[in-house]
Amino acid sequence: MTDTAKEIRPSDDITAALVLADGTVFWGFGFGRQGETVGEVCFNTSITGYQEILTDPSYAGQIISFTFPHIGNVGTNDADHETRTPAARGLIVREEITDPSNYRSEGHLHTWATKMGLIGISGIDTRKLTRYIRENGAPNGVIAYSKDGDFDIEALIQHANDWPGLEGMDLAQAVTRSETQTWAATRWTIQDGYGALDEAKAHVVAVDYGAKDNILRCLAASGARITIVPASATFDEIMALKPDGIFLSNGPGDPAATGKYALPVIQMLIETGLPIFGICLGHQLLALAFGGKTYKMHQGHRGANHPVQDLRSGKVEITSMNHGFSVDGDSLPEDVKISHISLFDRTVCGIQHQTKPIFSVQQHPEASPGPQDSFYLFEEFMDMILKSKAA
Repeated sequence: MTDTAKEIRPSDDITAALVLADGTVFWGFGFGRQGETVGEVCFNTSITGYQEILTDPSYAGQIISFTFPHIGNVGTNDADHETRTPAARGLIVREEITDPSNYRSEGHLHTWATKMGLIGISGIDTRKLTRYIRENGAPNGVIAYSKDGDFDIEALIQHANDWPGLEGMDLAQAVTRSETQTWAATRWTIQDGYGALDEAKAHVVAVDYGAKDNILRCLAASGARITIVPASATFDEIMALKPDGIFLSNGPGDPAATGKYALPVIQMLIETGLPIFGICLGHQLLALAFGGKTYKMHQGHRGANHPVQDLRSGKVEITSMNHGFSVDGDSLPEDVKISHISLFDRTVCGIQHQTKPIFSVQQHPEASPGPQDSFYLFEEFMDMILKSKAA
């Protein structure tokens, strides 16, 4: 349902509205917490893993519209969080939340969203919203949910316009861990759940710009004993931990804004000669540290079906992605080569230094949710560390 701001709600049972900054209104039905939430409205094309998506710290500042219509069918559980508190600001779905039907379910998505403080809206034409975003770019928007259905649309439009947007916004500080921690959990299996690292091959310091838990699990599964440090950690604090390698995590917001404090540290880490692996925001920050540039994308890449080609081997991987900024390939120095590209739009999805043991990728190779084609990158990083230690 959609109307202009001048029109009233189309039926008496309406309990929610999605209001975009240009005055476009989608009417629907609220779930989760009552109230208002503002953010950048984006769409995700994944058909599984909605709980992992909603708890991905990279979604800080964003309202997620799911293009798959049946959300809620596997319920929710305590094992599938990517962080304990959702960073997403709200969610949009086509159909009413589906009742769970899965042996791992511990609760209904509506109940979970309410507990987590998430505001949702169902019953809108998500195909129309997706086309809007594809044509106009990701807009600022507000979800308002009130059981009495009483909304001040003009005030909501103003709220959407007053929000500054993600460009120029440092959100890593909002989702990073506040203190240094250790990590030993490994990947989940249907037989045993999450495992634990038995014997470490190397010590990796992970800089947390908003790390997903499953990325850390995959690192541990490759043999890494992990120490996690906050995004604001200094070079001296990191080196005092005596790392064998450095991991730069995923995270939200504008990499140029986060780079104001992150880049001097990363540049000093580069000069140590230690192996470095970056993912998502970590990939973008690494490119900036090398002297490259990043830019805000028109609509971004968010989904679990993105084809990426490894230019080193020619192999094509189907990957999981979530990013609204990209590296400008033309801005990279000669000693940093593009290693991976998106086959959707040829944007940069990976870089590799030609003389130093440093590489990064834009996709989320831990695949939570998504395909597992890129798991090899964690092994590649560990092999790089072991080779460096043996030298």
